[in-house]
Amino acid sequence: MSPSSSHLDPPRSDRVKGAPRYLLHSPLRPLARFLFRRRYDVRVRDPHLVPVSGPIIYASNHLGVIDGPLLAIFAPRPAHALTKREMFKGFMGRFLWHSGQIPLDRYHSDPAAVRTCLRALREGRAIGIYPEGSRGAGDLERFHRGAAYLALVSGAPVVPVTMFGSREPGGSSGSIPRRGARIDLVFGEAWHTDAVPWPRSREQVEKASLLLREHMLVQLDRARASTGRELPGPLPPTDVDPDPATGVTDRGAP
Repeated sequence: MSPSSSHLDPPRSDRVKGAPRYLLHSPLRPLARFLFRRRYDVRVRDPHLVPVSGPIIYASNHLGVIDGPLLAIFAPRPAHALTKREMFKGFMGRFLWHSGQIPLDRYHSDPAAVRTCLRALREGRAIGIYPEGSRGAGDLERFHRGAAYLALVSGAPVVPVTMFGSREPGGSSGSIPRRGARIDLVFGEAWHTDAVPWPRSREQVEKASLLLREHMLVQLDRARASTGRELPGPLPPTDVDPDPATGVTDRGAP
């Protein structure tokens, strides 16, 4: 099936405006890597595990405010990352859109964001998503359905990403690491699932989400062992980033 014909599969993606691509592939990306590395000791581990072609979904844990830029700048393949709609204001919002990021309404069904992601995947590009939703401990305790749903629709492999050091222990959700801090981005073994034809049931999406979470937890443990790093722990009790109750896991669920 050609990419153009796959846009007609439900949910259709032929009528949605594709996220811009030019800044993702511009000289600004290597320049941004250079500038980041002047401030931080950024180490990218196991990039060979990322498929070199075809659609992929990066699924990353979410520690702090610089996770998005880190994934955008250092991932082996540039990604259109889902970013909360609240960030798309003023100059920052225009920059995020023109750098290929996709606004997401976290509190309501957002068909436009889904179709924009599917358009990118059906054209063989990469997207990025944070299954935990909001910033936090990064331990995947909370897990939303979006990554598995997009994989079920597109058949794209999901590449786990584990970040260490993008928020320091005790730091707030908006804090950045101290100058010279070591930051690790560890790419894991891809998770594969077959595309499921329309209509996809809630049960299918939930089952796939739980299987993906288990795979990502294994990759998280592998990343801990390979780096010798640990996660920063929870955010301060007064630092709460509201998150909709739409995950397949609850606190402490298996």
